[in-house]
Amino acid sequence: MAKCPKCGGQVANPRKSWKMAGRPDRSGKRTELTIGLFDCPKCGAFRKVLAKRKI
Repeated sequence: MAKCPKCGGQVANPRKSWKMAGRPDRSGKRTELTIGLFDCPKCGAFRKVLAKRKI
């Protein structure tokens, strides 16, 4: 479940999801982000980070 940032409505399933590697921190480890693209019936599309993981 994701909450729309504009209207606050709940959206159950993402239309699309993908993984992205972030920038390295001070110790040199990167953060892998899983991002989902959701469609709010009132406002339109928005993105939300679903998971963060150190790689």
